[in-house]
Amino acid sequence: MSDDLLGRRAEGETLDRLLTRAKSGSGQVLVLRGEAGIGKTALLDHVSARASGFRVTRAAGVEAESAFPYAGLHQLCVPFLDRLDKLPAPQREALGTAFGLTSGPRPTRFMVGLAVLTLLAEVADEQPLVCLVDDAQWLDPMSSAVLGFVARRLLAERIVLVFGLREGNDHLDGLPELHVRGLDDTDARALLDSVIKGPVDGRVRDRIVAEARGNPLALLELPREVADGLDAGPLTSRIEQAFVRQIEPLPAGTRLLMLTAAAEPLGDATLLWRAAGLLGLGADPAAAAVGTGLIEFGARVQFRHPLVRSAVYRSASTVDRQRVHRALADVTDPAIDPDRRAWHRAQGTAAPDEEVAADLENTASRAQARGGLLAAAAFLEQAAVLTPEPGLRASRELAAARAKRDAGALDAALRLLSAVEAGPPDERRSAEVEHLRGHIAFDRRRVGEAAPLLFSAARRLTPFDPDLARETHLEALSATIWAGAPLADAARTAPPPRTPPCAIDLVLEALSTRITSGYAASVPHMTRALEEVRALKVAAEDISRLPWLFGYRAGGIVATEMFDFETRHAFAQQQVRLAREAGALVQLQFALNFLADNELMAGDPAAAQALIEEDRRISEVTGTPPVAYAVLLQAAHRGEDLATAVGAQARSEGQGRLAVIADWTLAILHNGLGRHDLARDAAARVVNSDALVYSCLATTELAEAASRTGDTGLVTEALERSSAWVDTDWSSGLKARLRALNGSPDGFRESIDFFARTGLRPELARGHLLYGEWLRREGQRVEARDHLRTAHEMLTSCGMPTFADRALRELQATGETARKRTAEPTVELTAQEYQIARLAREGFSNPEIGTRLFISPRTVEWHLRKVFGKLGVTSRRQLRDATFPLPG
Repeated sequence: MSDDLLGRRAEGETLDRLLTRAKSGSGQVLVLRGEAGIGKTALLDHVSARASGFRVTRAAGVEAESAFPYAGLHQLCVPFLDRLDKLPAPQREALGTAFGLTSGPRPTRFMVGLAVLTLLAEVADEQPLVCLVDDAQWLDPMSSAVLGFVARRLLAERIVLVFGLREGNDHLDGLPELHVRGLDDTDARALLDSVIKGPVDGRVRDRIVAEARGNPLALLELPREVADGLDAGPLTSRIEQAFVRQIEPLPAGTRLLMLTAAAEPLGDATLLWRAAGLLGLGADPAAAAVGTGLIEFGARVQFRHPLVRSAVYRSASTVDRQRVHRALADVTDPAIDPDRRAWHRAQGTAAPDEEVAADLENTASRAQARGGLLAAAAFLEQAAVLTPEPGLRASRELAAARAKRDAGALDAALRLLSAVEAGPPDERRSAEVEHLRGHIAFDRRRVGEAAPLLFSAARRLTPFDPDLARETHLEALSATIWAGAPLADAARTAPPPRTPPCAIDLVLEALSTRITSGYAASVPHMTRALEEVRALKVAAEDISRLPWLFGYRAGGIVATEMFDFETRHAFAQQQVRLAREAGALVQLQFALNFLADNELMAGDPAAAQALIEEDRRISEVTGTPPVAYAVLLQAAHRGEDLATAVGAQARSEGQGRLAVIADWTLAILHNGLGRHDLARDAAARVVNSDALVYSCLATTELAEAASRTGDTGLVTEALERSSAWVDTDWSSGLKARLRALNGSPDGFRESIDFFARTGLRPELARGHLLYGEWLRREGQRVEARDHLRTAHEMLTSCGMPTFADRALRELQATGETARKRTAEPTVELTAQEYQIARLAREGFSNPEIGTRLFISPRTVEWHLRKVFGKLGVTSRRQLRDATFPLPG
């Protein structure tokens, strides 16, 4: 430990261990948390001094810089930007756009985070790296989010990342932390004695030590208050006041020069001296400022402590602050740094000014293009305050509310909408406010609240923007479907379609016809809608429309109602691909669940598990809850009851469709367990609800259960209901099964033949099971055994153990047991290892796996070494032939 850092031996040893571990390839993260002046910066300096053999990069949050997206991150990464060309293209484009080096699609913070992780890992591959971030409480939100993301993924990197933080950075919560506390009395007195000049009364000395509470900066500054007496109040405020007392006696020109430096967040000496020239300040004021020891003028202007900067700025008059900001705006090049120029102009403006407001609006557009949605919202909000014309002010407030909603700041968005509504009357703007309120309600899964807002917005938008009105109506119809509310009246009120109709028009028409006129009448419309959506060329920048076109809120519903599993599966794959390319992670969560649902229906539990794990992993990254719809079907296949609790909660929250899904999966669960009375009741609730998709899917569950409970009338009704279904291999397989359950046993074999032509392996396996059970009851044991063996093997491989057990019990009843399966490996992989092993076996490279799992290629390699050891293989080629079970 450095000799000049009194009383910090334990902290120094902790920091030294970080360096030692990182050298051996174990990434290290630590948050130094403590009050202002407690010594966090000194400890960061210690790390830098002890980092022999490391490359060191530093950044510091500046309160005024927190308005600019990625400002802090740029400080940290600027020494390495010559390596951008080594990043994968999507990461290179995202980081370049975020830093304003290139123009491109708006990057997500997660793609930027992955780019930073890859960049730092690339540097650390050549030489261990230390990254130090001081005053992290003042980092801009995007930098905080990215650095928090990176910090959680340094598992196998030769990187040390240390933050100095007071309080109030949620993105860093949960990281390893060291609370920096005050010095003990002995060390505090020693530090105090080192700065006190001349004799001091013992009682005064004791009071200074007591009130400083071991804070080194307080011990250095509070003695200056002795002459005037010690004030009461928070320690940070008192330290700041001590700095103010040192500033007050300075000449006016010196104070104005220091204020200019405090108002310029970059510490750019060139800008400072240009602004000083405009203010009529020469070099003389600088000498007095330097004499205080509070500020240094060099290539960069540095204050002794951030509290000095805040003391200088806050103690100045409003008139002086505005004056120096205007000067800084005048010397800032609008071509090179238009955003800071606009910010300085805004800070220097006392009254509404349209030119300044328009400048801020342009700054907001640039911030939004770089992915800084919260920054864009803040600039727009400030632009609104400076807008003289009330209507334009309300429009800018509405734009700020949209940006806040997109950034996930839903409460703040709603507060701004209240301000918009207080503006001058405007029918279109009022409709747009209602539209945004509906979106926010949907975001919060308050679908019952969202639907009427969206329907009303669609009607009101029709005269102004018919295309937006149609899309809004489709959103409203989807909200109604998910709320489980009556649909007929809502479906009849759709705005007229455009000419010629586009995919959205056709999907809306198909769903509206299905709801208002019934299944048979909707078939031609659903057929045309599927053709149009299948042929649609959608790019990643159209991601905001994907849920309505491909997802399980529109296109996926139509494909299932048409019993077109191949199209349904293709839609899900398309949605996942595009959401992944766009980096739209919340959309990706829904897409992953839709695809996982398809994989379960296809009998690939490993693929489904991988998708479900990815949803959970994204949830950890974003802080949003997992979508987790697919886990209901997964649990039902496994014989686990998640649906009862989920269904009860869904009903209490007005999520009617989720309650329907829960009942459908309960029917599957209980049919697998042989609890056919419970399966019958759950399936009946779904069928009677006439819910799109699930009333069809539950029909055969109801018939199977009712055939076991003796409710033959329900079996007959199920067969009659199926007569309207369009003919595909999927629907024909179900209809043949229903005929068999109604007493036409030839339907069992027909059902198997139809399902053999589909990708629906669980349905094919259950067809063999039902036929084998019927044959066994009819005394045809030999033929029954073939079907029951096939069912047992298929159901086991499909991850449906309760149905497999049903087949095994029937097989034993014929006098024969199932063939012995090869013993499963006993090795156990973690969920992360399983994901990596599966992707590696599928041929993905380490960088590709890292991109998908939000980790670095080096961390992928580290996990693969562990996987190879557990599985007893030495190469990816051997991994392709290895067997490993799903993680528990």
